[in-house]
Amino acid sequence: MTDFNMLGLLAKLLRTLNEQQIEKPTLIQARAIPEVMNGRDVMGLAKTGTGKTLAFGLPLLHLLFSDGEKSAPRTARSLILAPTRELVNQIADHLLPFVKHSHIKLTRVVGGVGINPQIKRLERGTDLLVATPGRLIDLIEQGAVSLDETTFLVLDEADQMLDMGFIHALKTIVPMLPEERQTMLFSATMDKKMNEISKSFLKSPVRIEVSPPGQAADKIAQEVHYVPQSGKSDLLKEHLALHEGELALVFSRTKHGAERLSKSLQSAGFKCGSIHGNKSQGQRERTLKEARDGKIDVLVATDVAARGIDIPLVRFVYNYDIPNVTANFVHRIGRTARAGRDGRAIAYVSPTEISDFKAVEVLMKVKIPVATKASWAEEGAMVPEQTKPSRGGPRRHSRGGASGEGRFGKGSPAGGKKAGGPRRGAGGKPSTGGKRPQGAGRKPRSR
Repeated sequence: MTDFNMLGLLAKLLRTLNEQQIEKPTLIQARAIPEVMNGRDVMGLAKTGTGKTLAFGLPLLHLLFSDGEKSAPRTARSLILAPTRELVNQIADHLLPFVKHSHIKLTRVVGGVGINPQIKRLERGTDLLVATPGRLIDLIEQGAVSLDETTFLVLDEADQMLDMGFIHALKTIVPMLPEERQTMLFSATMDKKMNEISKSFLKSPVRIEVSPPGQAADKIAQEVHYVPQSGKSDLLKEHLALHEGELALVFSRTKHGAERLSKSLQSAGFKCGSIHGNKSQGQRERTLKEARDGKIDVLVATDVAARGIDIPLVRFVYNYDIPNVTANFVHRIGRTARAGRDGRAIAYVSPTEISDFKAVEVLMKVKIPVATKASWAEEGAMVPEQTKPSRGGPRRHSRGGASGEGRFGKGSPAGGKKAGGPRRGAGGKPSTGGKRPQGAGRKPRSR
């Protein structure tokens, strides 16, 4: 299938695709849409940024438009569950143009905002409910919505729902739906737990896998810098200064770390914002809008946002901290190289993060090119320990690197220049693997 017209979608959906300048289906869309329209349960596995939302959204809307039914008060004809507020908003924003000026009602419900307006919106019922599991359970318990007439269920990013501890919520919600329903499960990764979920919630599903588990988008150029934790901030500022005006997404492991890093970058003159669990829903939405509108160049986020950020212009993704959950690395870097664009993913690895990073390479089945070397990162080398242990056992050094390499080491990405100046990686974009004088970096610029 190379054309949406060949998939049998309704004319009104095809017109909206044309208005959105979406000409050809992606591979996951071409394979999933006909199966869903034929009434099959679907288990879809595709890497991030390949169009999963329309892969389930278009056939679902086709079926809702075709049956001509209307939702009863406090009911939902179809339900899409997603793990984060950002992802719920992303899904709803993608599908809203297709229901505009129609009788189909789309409602989104998330936590972190007042529940009463959501209860009010659900009084007349809805055709398509997009929700986070926790807030949906709150609404069900308050009698605001019933799932008795919900005959379509989509579990989006189901693996992240398991990682975030939503398995009990899913086991509470899914039995509330009729047994005679159509269920779709979409994810970027699939493991034994996901197969168990599939067996529990889906009936004889067709499995659609368009990329190996853990594989990153083809157009993402990657590199790794082995750098002490204490040197990451300065290295990040040097890198960001080399592509001023191009949107960068920086991932921190903790919300407090994300906020500290954001303030440090702001003090250095960068137009920077942050989104994490300590931010209200309104604050997070405003920051995302600023990123989309080009009002900020750098967005610092925790993994809560890894699968909920859909900003096509993200050119660079920095893994400032390597995630504890290996699969989250794939979802992070999937925020770049979207909508057919190229992207770069840069990882900073400290001595204590080597095992987590090696697990990433095993999952992705790649050897990420080294841009900044360090002796403690060599294969088989042991991270040096302090000669005098502290309370709680030996501690690892926070600094490393081969003798004479300087603060950041002397490695460079493939295709870089000789030592002494900014280096350029794939696509001609600079990468700083060379030595710089102590304190060298970016001067604050006024705005």
